[in-house]
Amino acid sequence: MQTTRPYVRMDEHGAMRVGQTRVTLDSIVAAFRQGHSAETIQQEYPSVSLEEVYGAITYYLANQEQVDAYLESQSAVWKESREKAAKAESPVVRRLRNLAARTKAAAQ
Repeated sequence: MQTTRPYVRMDEHGAMRVGQTRVTLDSIVAAFRQGHSAETIQQEYPSVSLEEVYGAITYYLANQEQVDAYLESQSAVWKESREKAAKAESPVVRRLRNLAARTKAAAQ
């Protein structure tokens, strides 16, 4: 009897994850597109089994159009997040930048 495993799942935030791990499908697909083997990808993400890496790659190849659309939307989400973070600089970053500027000024 053959059963199928869910190699890719959507988490509560709408991100596609591999198996029951926190590894995103985005990460696996990016490595695959760069020409890395499944074995190399698995070594980079040890929480994902080799079977899950192959399953994620198979899922990507079987649903390439939908996954590519998802990856584009994720890219837009990350871009928006980076822009928000740049506009709302944290107090820690602000202090570090001020410290760096004072250190640079003192060195001149």
